[in-house]
Amino acid sequence: MPKIGDNGSTQVSKDDLLNYYKNNNKTKEERWKDKLGDDLNWTLSFAEYKESETTKHVHRLHPYKGKFIPQLVEYFLDSHTDKFKKEVFFNKGDIVLDPFCGSGTTLIQSNELGINAIGVDVSAFNSHISNAKIGKYDLKLIEKTAKEISLKLKDFLKSRNNTEFETELLEELKIFNTKYFPSPEFKYKVRQKEINEKVYGKEKEQEFLPVFQKLIEKYKIELKQEKSETFLDKWFLKVVRDEIDFVFNEIKKIKDIPTKRILSIVLSRTIRSCRATTHSDLATLFEPQITTYYCKKHGKICKPLFSIDSWWNRYTKDTIKRLAQFDKLRTNTNQICLTGDSRTINIVSELVKRLPEFAKEVKEKKIDGIFSSPPYVGLIDYHEQHAYSYDLFGFERKDELEIGPLYKGQGREARESYAKGIAEVLLNSKKYLKENYDVFLVANDKYGLYPKIAKMAGMKIISQYKRPVLNRVEKDRNAYSEIIFHLKEKLKRR
Repeated sequence: MPKIGDNGSTQVSKDDLLNYYKNNNKTKEERWKDKLGDDLNWTLSFAEYKESETTKHVHRLHPYKGKFIPQLVEYFLDSHTDKFKKEVFFNKGDIVLDPFCGSGTTLIQSNELGINAIGVDVSAFNSHISNAKIGKYDLKLIEKTAKEISLKLKDFLKSRNNTEFETELLEELKIFNTKYFPSPEFKYKVRQKEINEKVYGKEKEQEFLPVFQKLIEKYKIELKQEKSETFLDKWFLKVVRDEIDFVFNEIKKIKDIPTKRILSIVLSRTIRSCRATTHSDLATLFEPQITTYYCKKHGKICKPLFSIDSWWNRYTKDTIKRLAQFDKLRTNTNQICLTGDSRTINIVSELVKRLPEFAKEVKEKKIDGIFSSPPYVGLIDYHEQHAYSYDLFGFERKDELEIGPLYKGQGREARESYAKGIAEVLLNSKKYLKENYDVFLVANDKYGLYPKIAKMAGMKIISQYKRPVLNRVEKDRNAYSEIIFHLKEKLKRR
């Protein structure tokens, strides 16, 4: 606001003040509609839900880029979700297909709602996550087995100097950070521009490095691995990699298959949190961080992780708690994720191998519809985001079969390839759908490809729901929306 007067008494225009409060007293819904349009469906923002509710029970068993929140699935699959919703698309006992299953959100919510569901994903690890989430477990056996592995890991660490090294390093960091990065004074001075954070942080980072190096030599801590050919070779300190391999070998010895499966997910989640990177680069991974460094996120000198022990124990407890929560909501319905290319997979044939009775039901009744979030054009490499687990577990990668992967970009050729791929998935899926099916696809269609995709698949878009995406994990927090396209079979002219 422009100020009036220069005699030391600041004044502002009444009209300017009224306009300021008018613009800044708008609700979040009003502000988002100003940016994205009045056609924004605020009901589908799910703004009333806390973060703990949008990541409830097993939905947070493992990180996954690009998943939608469970409340979105509930809204379209549950006939009782919204009293103002006039149409009912699915009912208990129906069968839903998600040909881009990802981390299994549709499967989990279908189970909660008493709906059968089939997922398909070209990524073997995505299928592994989905089936681990939906699986049934002996929780006491998981707890017992995990404790045994934890005790063996502690014995393994006794033969090394990791614990003593990290304890002394933390003590030195506490002394150093208290002196040079006092809280909250340091951050206040940065905000007031009394301190140049970039220059000061780099200076103190270099000042602490000799202390770090001295401790490395004292305890003979190995940092770099001998080679850097794979993700596990490059992004994990040698001491951490040794622990990962130790725990993995213990998991391989487990005889109970469900317990082995879920503890492999715990290990995968653990190692993701133990990559040698800075706290602010966890999602991007620029360069391996093998020394102490100035951390912009925390405003002090931080360190990479030198052991998986604490994360392994934390995630084991969290996993058991979340499985127990889901068990209270679980219904006696069928859910499974099949690994394969949704453009060509024979769903019934693959089901026969895994769930023969359910396969018979699918063949006879057919699938009632689809609820899925296809990949976006040139946004995510779905195999690469879990490269550490592909390395560890030895799953076969099928990067070349991804539709719209990051490495192909967003150019004209990539967009045409994407549209063709999504249409082929829909065409293959139609073989298993009943006549009056409903298809819901969640997409950010900034290139306007979905009308073309629908036409190529012999479908028509009968309605669209434009929803604001509030719970984003990316650094870009600008107003953002996506479309839920409702498609049905395009009637042929006689």
